[in-house]
Amino acid sequence: MMATIPTATGTSIPAGAPAPGGEDRLPLKVCLGFGVGSIGVAILLNTITTFFPVLMTTVLGQSAALAGLLLTVSKLYDVLADLLIGMASDRTQSRWGRRRPYLLAGAVIASFSFLMIFMPPPLTDGWLTVYMGVALVIYSTGYSLFAVPYIAMAGEMTDGYHERTRLLSFRSFFAAIGQLIGAAGTAGLIEYMGGGSHGYAAMGAAAAAIIFTTMILTFAGTGGARRRDVPPRTHLPKPGQIRSLLSNRPFTILMGAKITQYVAISTVATTKLLFFLNVLNIGYVGLINATFAQYVVQAASVPVWAIISRRIGKKPAYLIAILMLGAAYGSWIFATPGVSMVEIWIRGALQGMAAAGTTLISISMLPDVMEYDRRLTGNAREGIFSSIYAMLEKLSFAIGPGLVGLMLSLAGYVATTKGTLVAQSPATIAALYAGASGIPAILALVSFVIMLFYRLDDKMLGETVRVD
Repeated sequence: MMATIPTATGTSIPAGAPAPGGEDRLPLKVCLGFGVGSIGVAILLNTITTFFPVLMTTVLGQSAALAGLLLTVSKLYDVLADLLIGMASDRTQSRWGRRRPYLLAGAVIASFSFLMIFMPPPLTDGWLTVYMGVALVIYSTGYSLFAVPYIAMAGEMTDGYHERTRLLSFRSFFAAIGQLIGAAGTAGLIEYMGGGSHGYAAMGAAAAAIIFTTMILTFAGTGGARRRDVPPRTHLPKPGQIRSLLSNRPFTILMGAKITQYVAISTVATTKLLFFLNVLNIGYVGLINATFAQYVVQAASVPVWAIISRRIGKKPAYLIAILMLGAAYGSWIFATPGVSMVEIWIRGALQGMAAAGTTLISISMLPDVMEYDRRLTGNAREGIFSSIYAMLEKLSFAIGPGLVGLMLSLAGYVATTKGTLVAQSPATIAALYAGASGIPAILALVSFVIMLFYRLDDKMLGETVRVD
């Protein structure tokens, strides 16, 4: 008997078949309910990447290498967690569907982890390292529990090629809001509370509350969304499954491009505040201005990129966005102490415009490769695809902090306590320029070259023979 897909109206359709009128528009309340959770996801990712190294090196007196190592190890653990959670969500059966139970668990665990990380008890160096390692594992678990099933849901909610872009534009819009809160808002709160441990504790509590609230809203708001409760066919044996996934050429190309972009993003995120503090001498105020300009423009640009994508196609729009992102990263190499806030705003706005395009279009391509896989194999493996996507994101975000930590340690970065700053060596300044600008710009260009080989579009998707 073929499995069915419950819809928002209570009707069912075959799990391996497209929805009737695949381009029918999803209800606005479902799109809003789905999208709002990305605020919490963005805060989780951006706040830890940006502020954990600074917390460790300027408040807790730990080395940059240790901060980078802890983040790297937690991301490597996350790779395994992503895969297990993705596979489990594909097989889960409950009255809430395959994905939503994980959203609820992720909301609770992820928000609790923020309290642990940013309100550490007074510990000696050795015990502090152990404590932070455990806290980061709990954080990574919560992140994966929510983020992996969350991405998988997008491949189930609609079969419309362009409707996926519309659905995920809500995710991209709210993600920009989350990134704004997770960088500018959190930096402003730390500064307002006087910096140091008190500032980070207040920020952690506020961020935890927002993470929990927005993720719970997504759990509740997607209750009526279309879903696939049972995969249409049994899963392939593991070796066959791996071969099947690797044979999905559009997926491997898309993932190759995303890996390079994520390494670039994680390198910038890990370096930016240290760059602003130690090189440009504009500190938290500079970060607030840069990120405010970036994420306001990013949120406003999401509908623009949705229109561009529909007009000229996903791939051409994506290539344009990648080139803009590379230019934005490269522009920081020319920034020097005394840089004006107008220049900061311009750079932030350019990066926001580019990030809106790369984020929206790449994530809207993921459900396309999921459908391509369903057509070729007859298997509904959205959880596995989303777990691989998340795994590669985590691997990439492990590389960035580790690379930055190693570079700064080799360059002789001097760690401090209580938020104080000291003059850094020319080698350290050069390493900060490389992390904030040079390396990310080169990686963006590499991702552009990779995407030139991507061929999947609505025509190719429609011509792919479906396996029933």
